[in-house]
Amino acid sequence: MSDEELAKDLGPLAALTIGVGTMIGAGIFVLPGAAVERAGPLAAVAFVLGGAIALLTALSASELGTAMPKSGGAYYYVNHALGPLFGSVAGWSNWMGLAFASAFYMTGFGQYVVLFLPVPDLTVGGVTLAATKLVALAGAALFVFVNYVGAKETGRLQNVIVVTLVGILAAFTAVGALNADLATLRPIVPPDRGFAPLLPVTGLVFVSYLGFVQITSVAEEIKDPGRNLPRAVIGSVLIVTTIYALVLVTVLAAVDNSLVAGNDTAVVDVARALAGPLGAAALLFGGLLATASSANASILASSRINFAMGRDRIVSAELNEIHPRFGTPYRSIGVTGAFILLFVLVADVETLATAGSVLHLLIYGLLNVALIVMREADPEDYRPDYRVPLYPLVPALGAVVSFALIAFIEPFVVLLSLAFVAFAGLWYLGYARGKADKQGVLGHYILHRSEEMPRSAVSVATSVQPDGGTYRVMVPLANPAHETDLITLASAIAKHRGGTVVAINVVQVPDQTPLEAAREQGDLDDAHAILAAARDDAETFGVSVETHAVLSHRSFEEVFDAARTYGADLTVMGWGPDSHGAPGRAEGAVDEFAHSLPCDFLVLKDRGLDPSRILVPTAGGPDSDLSAAIAATLRAEYGSEVTLLHVTDHETDGEEFLRSWAEAHDLGDARLVVESGDVEAAIERHAAAASLLVIGATERGLLSRLVRGTLVLDVVEDVDCSVLLAETARERTLRERLFG
Repeated sequence: MSDEELAKDLGPLAALTIGVGTMIGAGIFVLPGAAVERAGPLAAVAFVLGGAIALLTALSASELGTAMPKSGGAYYYVNHALGPLFGSVAGWSNWMGLAFASAFYMTGFGQYVVLFLPVPDLTVGGVTLAATKLVALAGAALFVFVNYVGAKETGRLQNVIVVTLVGILAAFTAVGALNADLATLRPIVPPDRGFAPLLPVTGLVFVSYLGFVQITSVAEEIKDPGRNLPRAVIGSVLIVTTIYALVLVTVLAAVDNSLVAGNDTAVVDVARALAGPLGAAALLFGGLLATASSANASILASSRINFAMGRDRIVSAELNEIHPRFGTPYRSIGVTGAFILLFVLVADVETLATAGSVLHLLIYGLLNVALIVMREADPEDYRPDYRVPLYPLVPALGAVVSFALIAFIEPFVVLLSLAFVAFAGLWYLGYARGKADKQGVLGHYILHRSEEMPRSAVSVATSVQPDGGTYRVMVPLANPAHETDLITLASAIAKHRGGTVVAINVVQVPDQTPLEAAREQGDLDDAHAILAAARDDAETFGVSVETHAVLSHRSFEEVFDAARTYGADLTVMGWGPDSHGAPGRAEGAVDEFAHSLPCDFLVLKDRGLDPSRILVPTAGGPDSDLSAAIAATLRAEYGSEVTLLHVTDHETDGEEFLRSWAEAHDLGDARLVVESGDVEAAIERHAAAASLLVIGATERGLLSRLVRGTLVLDVVEDVDCSVLLAETARERTLRERLFG
């Protein structure tokens, strides 16, 4: 991914709209009937209590959002702070929670549609499918398809939806207030049940407060995020809680509770009683708009969670493959859509709502724990612009009440949700642990203070650490003429290591053109063509392959960011006349000062890839170690003849060195050649009989290379065979960078 700056064009009102728009939805249009049936007027208190619990997490999310403005929201914070085991739990919970919520919204949509359309029940094979379910399934399929092909709401349309819904609810509240009789609210606590229903009903309606964390995903685009992001996140929860409380109090004070209790479309019937057919039509329209918009937003959000999980290797990155025509993560959307349709089919509206609530309460509890970990570990890169007040009381209370509320929800739903959590843990241990390579701040903190920590904590932290992941070989492709040779080389290495080939094409965009505009309007046919060819070539080796077209304002420099983004262990790239900025090395001159290589690099001067006769010059050192490893890999895959060359003024010592070096690098049966004299001349002489020269990058520093050139550059230009330059990723001091 590129690291271009995003324009700070979201003001505080626009950011606030994102949060309000994701929460003003199906909850207030669908759940009042069920809530009042269980708790009577106490249902209004349940909505306020749900908002208060959400507010505690909103405070923590605000701090984490200003410190780590990353896509993935709550999942990213949990994965980064607590590690990939908890990241798997948070990611799967978020994914399934959004699927349950979408199914809940669509079921509510079906309830509203059948109010004005005479949809008949459908009987198939003796099984009757209610009209509400039928409409919900059709609506879910429609919105999954809309997301699949890439149609989307614009920001302006979302603002219109939010303003319309708030306007409808405000007018409804005003009319209800004129007809209110506070006596109908008494007793607010049901005499036969007391406060017992309060927490179970709070768990039921908590699904109404999902979405405020989404504001943190656009933190980089908010003007003055240190001030405006917390205002938007916290303000959206306060505004929505107030609206919900006013609407429910008005409903209960304006009509007899019997009209509301157990009524799936209670607000429509109340509006009809207060304002006639016009009022009913307005609330019916609001219900349809709210349920449809909420479902669409949840499906869209789920694809972002999948992307973040794929990026961290919690799930297969192939799930995030982009459709060549529509530009959408179609596999991810398709799988999510299948879950939504299944949940709509098998569960009732209350089960869907409470399942969505349980899974998100779990995530919000972990998010508060993540904040505590970040504060206590205090890593160098954690510098939030906003800090939670009354720390650690607020996040600790947020975690406790989020987890505690789960205990008051229907046992069946809790067990169902815990089954998803258990699956997520087993998924990490059985699949993701062998692929993920990102260690959480908590694990790093414990393992680096192992002598101070309880032995049990160190043991657990060690046992769940990621294994480092499948070996990944990235291939930046630009010239179709060299695509086959580069992919062949990368595939041979990946196959030998049981790894994956990651082919990328960097599409350079002029600085004047925003990347999003280039993605929507640019012609990416060439990129897709070279990546399609790379996929076909790699698959002939039987290796896994990913392809990515990367839009960037930079070209060569973007390779380094892509290697980090896609978790490359090795990058195999072509050698062009001006590819590397500084002669004879993989990195450019500026990168020489600022960075270390993100992974090992192989740079191929391609004169036709033929690994049958390989020459490896060596004088020891890490780059020669990589050269030997590549030669051993190619020998195993192609049966190559390998010659090792060592040039020294002390031939006797040189023979002993080369023999032991060959044995140590699994090349004991290679042909060994020891010579004295000029190194460059010896390499050129033996390269005349070789088909491939594999040589380590020079150890000479930047200043000396700029003044005197480098042996590697001279050899690359003077020999006739293909040359493979090998350079390992390692930390080097500034002195080493300058002087070697």
